[in-house]
Amino acid sequence: MEGGRVGRKSKNLDTAGTAEQLKQWCVINARSWGVAHRCSQLHSLGRLVQQRPEVLKNVKGRTVVFTDRSGMSAAGHIMLGTMDVHHHWTKVRRFQISCYFFHFLKLSFILPNYYKLQKRLLFLEDRISQLLGGIQVIYIEELQPLLTLEEYYETLDSFYNKLRDSRLPFHPRSLRGLQMILESDRYAPSLHEFGHFVIPTVCDPTTLQWFIFAKAQQARENLKRKEEMMITEKELIDTSTEKFSLDRLYKEPSVSSAQMIDCCKRLLEESLPYLQGMHLCISHFYSVLQDGDLCVPWNWKN
Repeated sequence: MEGGRVGRKSKNLDTAGTAEQLKQWCVINARSWGVAHRCSQLHSLGRLVQQRPEVLKNVKGRTVVFTDRSGMSAAGHIMLGTMDVHHHWTKVRRFQISCYFFHFLKLSFILPNYYKLQKRLLFLEDRISQLLGGIQVIYIEELQPLLTLEEYYETLDSFYNKLRDSRLPFHPRSLRGLQMILESDRYAPSLHEFGHFVIPTVCDPTTLQWFIFAKAQQARENLKRKEEMMITEKELIDTSTEKFSLDRLYKEPSVSSAQMIDCCKRLLEESLPYLQGMHLCISHFYSVLQDGDLCVPWNWKN
């Protein structure tokens, strides 16, 4: 090290060592980025890990999501904001790290506080479940808005206080095996085709009680049908992948199991040799992603 500069043997990263460190947690992408964009983010993240290996201490075993906000999501994923990534630099202990990764550095030190809040959130979900006869409160990331842990906790806390004050007469464990999600942008309860209840946070307790009692049996039937459809869907995906020698066959979250099943059944009736080795995404429209994945609508036509 000379002249106050950090010396290094090569301009290239020790990618092997960095890869071993990155294996300690799973990085996923929450946006429709191409492979070049993802590689750029992972490369920068790898630089940070190499320069500041201590940041891995509190994120080991966690999922890191590249998104537009920083913090922890309602699903328990670590969110890493990307709004100010490019060409904006700051010095942190003699290392130049983008502000984006400075946020990650800062975030890694406050994660223990998020983990404490997460435990309180799980306790709150359990308390709501007890008040509603054992129905399980869940958060479905694919179907619900992206919420921070703090936002979701506030939603649960408000709903819990309303339930506690209403003293609804649910028999303990009478609704065990059923599921529900909370929505802040709805005004009437509904039953999803997957079998879970969609309950507005502003729902009147009496209306909530009547709706759950009236739809409980249908909810159980929907849950059973969902499990059967998921098994059928997986079998058809495996069969289609093998028949067409696809490298990968998957669907967008907005495509239902019923739509995917219908799509795969129709695909299997065709002879499509040009799909060999491709990544095929079942979607609602035709397109080619930056990664080269081919998207076709589930109700495609010849």
